[in-house]
Amino acid sequence: MKLSRIALVGGVAASTVLLIAGPAAAHVSVQPVGEAAKGGYATLNFKVPNERDQASTVKVEVNFPADHPLSSVTPQAVPGWKIDITKSKLDKPLEVHGKKITEAVSKVTWTADEGEIAPGYFQQFPVSVGALPEDADQLVFKAIQTYDNKEVVRWIEEPTAGGEEPDSPAPVLKLTAAAEDHHGGAADDAKKADDAKKADDQKAADTDASSKKSSTVASSSSSDTTARTLGIIGIVIGIGGIAFGVLAGRRRSA
Repeated sequence: MKLSRIALVGGVAASTVLLIAGPAAAHVSVQPVGEAAKGGYATLNFKVPNERDQASTVKVEVNFPADHPLSSVTPQAVPGWKIDITKSKLDKPLEVHGKKITEAVSKVTWTADEGEIAPGYFQQFPVSVGALPEDADQLVFKAIQTYDNKEVVRWIEEPTAGGEEPDSPAPVLKLTAAAEDHHGGAADDAKKADDAKKADDQKAADTDASSKKSSTVASSSSSDTTARTLGIIGIVIGIGGIAFGVLAGRRRSA
């Protein structure tokens, strides 16, 4: 009898732990595809699980950090979801590739059109972003999840200094050390293409300069050959004239 009671109490306690730990672990999160290097570009997946048994997720809002605005934010199309992008004016313009950026994306909203996140499922929402800040170790994206029963869950609590996870944690992106060229993805390809174009232009310029130099040398060589030929002809003519004069003088004496 006592053993049965102990087993029953243990089972209830274990179930309670599972019930408490389950919802805390299933929250909106963000993970990069590969690495998210400082100063580079990355593709981020916002993972949204459905935590309710009797409701489906029909709307997801992700707010982008205002203290570290991103000049490029491009969401990938998700079947069955409509995407709205909100931009805001920047207090301090960003300079990217020699151009000033005066506004940046502050929020991306996904609204279920023909699809939704049903109970027991999750959905990923990919977004390409950059350039990531070089003066931060992490970025916090506050998210809001809306269910079809009008319930709203706000994943907006930032991590505490002690490292303990809050009840409704906001998605946090950890940044890795900056790459040597501080670029990645499309930016890296663009830089390589630009470098290749510069190399081709330089090669063409060098070839043109070499061609002109060769032409100048050939012209100079041709001029020198002509001058030498004319000089030799002049000497021959001069010698012939002297010989003719000597012969003519001898004939007169005779």
